[in-house]
Amino acid sequence: MISSSAFNYVNILDKAADASALRGKAINNNIANVDTPGYKRQDVDFESVLVKEMGAYQSKYKTKSAKVGRINENLDSLNVGTYTDAVGYSYRIDKNNVDIDTENVELAANTEKYNGLVDSMTSEFKRLQSVMK
Repeated sequence: MISSSAFNYVNILDKAADASALRGKAINNNIANVDTPGYKRQDVDFESVLVKEMGAYQSKYKTKSAKVGRINENLDSLNVGTYTDAVGYSYRIDKNNVDIDTENVELAANTEKYNGLVDSMTSEFKRLQSVMK
């Protein structure tokens, strides 16, 4: 069996894109429930999980590539799910804590992030393809 680290960054980009897609679904669900009494907004936080995992291999003598390689040994550590944001907080009388303007901004930002991740994966594959020629 040949061991290669060629896909280490692609694997993490893939996990990030999956989390971004999940976040998009959560934001769309928030928008759909903007007028539902008692509804609490949902969100997904991939970035803090990635930072935590990168920090787990923290050393001033390790490169980012080495840390990414270590994370690739257990990609399940990057699995994220939705969580309820600010459960006890609501500024509205109906106890719903969704602000439609904030959700629309978050949706636009998340869409841009997802597109950037897909572009990054495409670039990584193009680099690998050029090396194989």
